[in-house]
Formats: sequence, structure tokens, C-alpha cells
Amino acid sequence: MSEKTVLLAEDDASIRLIVNQTLVTAGYAVRATSSPEALERWVRNGEGDVVVTDVYLTDTPIFELLPSFKLVRPELPIIVMSGQNTILTAASAAQHGAYDYLPKPFDIDQLTDLVGRALSDAKSTQVAAAKKPISDASGNAAVPLVGRSAVMQDVYRIISRVMNTDLTVLIEGESGTGKELAARAVHDLGESRTGPFHSLDLSMRPPQEVNAELFGTEDAPGIAFDRQATIYLDEVGDLSQEAQTQLVKLMREEGGARIIASTRQPLSALVEAGEFREDLYYRMNVVRIEMPPLRRRKDDIPELVKAFLIRAEARGLAPKQVAKPAMELMMAYDWPGNVRELENLIFRLAALSPDATITQRDIERELRAETLKEQGPDASLESEIETLLHRYVMADLLQGGEEDGKIYHNVLEQVERPLIKLALSVTSGNKLRTAALLGVNRNTLRARMGVLGMTDD
Repeated sequence: MSEKTVLLAEDDASIRLIVNQTLVTAGYAVRATSSPEALERWVRNGEGDVVVTDVYLTDTPIFELLPSFKLVRPELPIIVMSGQNTILTAASAAQHGAYDYLPKPFDIDQLTDLVGRALSDAKSTQVAAAKKPISDASGNAAVPLVGRSAVMQDVYRIISRVMNTDLTVLIEGESGTGKELAARAVHDLGESRTGPFHSLDLSMRPPQEVNAELFGTEDAPGIAFDRQATIYLDEVGDLSQEAQTQLVKLMREEGGARIIASTRQPLSALVEAGEFREDLYYRMNVVRIEMPPLRRRKDDIPELVKAFLIRAEARGLAPKQVAKPAMELMMAYDWPGNVRELENLIFRLAALSPDATITQRDIERELRAETLKEQGPDASLESEIETLLHRYVMADLLQGGEEDGKIYHNVLEQVERPLIKLALSVTSGNKLRTAALLGVNRNTLRARMGVLGMTDD
């Protein structure tokens, strides 16, 4: 088999060198450049078997060149790399006919595998034309999925691959993770549907009303029969048995609206319980998108906060900034209400805080108020600890075994360690002040830190 040639375009010399050497080691010939003009000349001259390119080469976005590349070389697979890592980047790559999109930083072996698949995949000859531009002045207003974390990159990649298809999509995730935003991105960024986006919250509407809107009445046709529409079924597990039966019949005929469904609970469990039709489950579970909880994507919190503050200002609220300790506190919090909880907090502080800067005390006050609201008026630290003990320790108490006799000391250590860390953060690491705050002797503090495996700098 003749040696395949990779056209590599990357303006970062170190990345260009590493990728070049890796692909050569993998058995490919490589022509590397940082110039968009050189890349364009090679493509037009019929050189190369696959292109690997960064989104920006100097000031020229590669998306300006891809249409001409596809015009002269429709069979040429193009892999786009980007450090921007937004849903718009992934969507633009797909809409302009790129074979795939690879967010930076990436595993170099992943790129090698992708090049191999691009060269062998017959589908790389397909052309995806960009029929409508994707633009967003604020970076996230048009498509409000925000975040550059690895788990969000997985979401973006799946959306970019299915947005120009009619495939049914099932979006799973906890409440507040942005399932409807993902559904809207699939519809708004795609070219296959030009009709409306209908969102139906099945947990909030009577079954008769839902059935009438979906499948129609004697007086009006249902939205499910509109071939150009996209129907988003929020909490699809709450769909009535009658509607499930009608939906299965419609999906068998493949002549109706595109279905995007979401659920916060596994549909497979509802199938086992006899509450959801198995055949409908398999028709729904064609492409699955998992929306990660915010506790798994905490690196996205600063970007989310910035986006929410911009939106708050756009609604007429005074501009705000966030102090570093406040941001650190938000990064440490687990956000049981996910992105929706964070958004509500930022909008509330943007509206109510009299100062231009949101402080750590502002965040502490709001989070404490939310916790007390959830726990009730009689909530206390002891009651919250009791809840946590039920969640994390009850199983050990019931099972017993080798750890008998160690549970007490293990729990005390897990409470003592974060308490000392918290006190040290308040005193900027001053152990004398920390000991005074905690009401212990300084030597006792040092001894406990040693036992707990905490570094004593």
C-alpha cells in the first residue's frame, strides 16, 4: 500500500513539531505549514490524502477556506483542531464539511487513530454544505451551551454529528443540566429541519392536553405530523401509555416530526417496571447525549458565571464582577441544582447586591439560605451531618466486616481534615491563628495535621 500524505496546518511550532513527528512515526508522509496560503495551494494542486488543520492560521479562520476545498476536492477528509472548544466551533466544523473536530488539548494517539479512520472511511467523501452562517457576537447568546471542559466537548461532538440528520436523540441528565438547551442546539444548528421547535414538558401538563397537541383532534392536526418540525419531549418517561402507543405507530412510519426526548431517570428502569414501552425505548435510544452535572465540570464555572453576568446586564441590571474568593467558593460547591442553580444565584445577586463586586460573603449568605430552605426552618449543622452520615456511612454500619471498629475514627478524620483546611484557608495558612480559631494548642494542631497526612510546610 502506498504511503499516505497528511497536510498539517498549525501555527504553533511546538504542536506542529509533535504532531508531525507522531504522524511520521505512524507511517505517514507529512507536509507541514503555518500558512493558510500554502495549505490552500497544496489542496488545489491535488496534494495530500487528509488535512489536519487548526481553526485559526494567523488571522484566517479555516472555515473561510473549507468551502473552496470541498469544491475542488470533495473527497478530501479534513480534521479540524481547535483550542476554542465551544459548541459553535464544533457545529461550524460539521456544517462546513469537516470529517471531524478535535478539541485541544488532545491525546496524540487519538489524532493518529482519527487520521487512520478518515483515510479508510468511505463516508469521508460526503459533503456537508453550510447553508446558514453560525454567528454569535457574545460567544454564547445564540447557542447558550457554555463550557470548554472535556465532558462538554463530548456533548458538542455528538451534537455536531447529529444536527444535520433526522435521527432520534435521547438526552439524559439530572435536572438543571441543560437538556433542553442541548435539544435546541441540535435543532437550531442543523440544516435538516427548517420548521418550528416545540417543547413539551410532560411532567407539567395533563395527558389529554399533550395527546391532543401531539396527535391532533377532529378540528386540528397534531404537531407530530409536521415533517419539518422538531418536538422536544421533556421527561419522556411521563408520557401516557396511550401517547406511547401512538408515538410508536408514528415512528414506525417515519413520516412525522423529529423527536428529541429527555429524561432525568433511566428509561430502562421504567421499561423493567412496565411503565414505558420497550419498543418505544429502543426507538428513542438511537443517539444518546449525557448532560454532565455541574459537579463534574467545575472548570466551566468561571465561564458560566461570566455568561450569566453578561445576560443579566443585557436585561438591564447593573454590571457586576466577581471577587476571586467568591469564585473559589463557587468552584468548591457541588451545585445539586446544577447549572440552573448557578444561573439563578448569579441573576439574584446581580439584581439584589448593591455593590459592583460580588464577594465571598455574598455567595456564603445565598448558599446558606438555599440550604436552610431545603432543610427546613429547624435545620442545623448537626442535622445536615446526619443526612450525610445516612448517605455515606449507613451501608458500612449495616454491612460490618473487616472495618468494624474503624468507622468512628474514619468519620472523625473525614470531618476534621476539611475543618482544618477551611480554617487554614481563612488564615492564609497561618497555623498559630488557625489553632486559635479552632481553640486548640498549636502543637496539637501540628500533630493532628501529621496524623491526617496534611502537609506541614
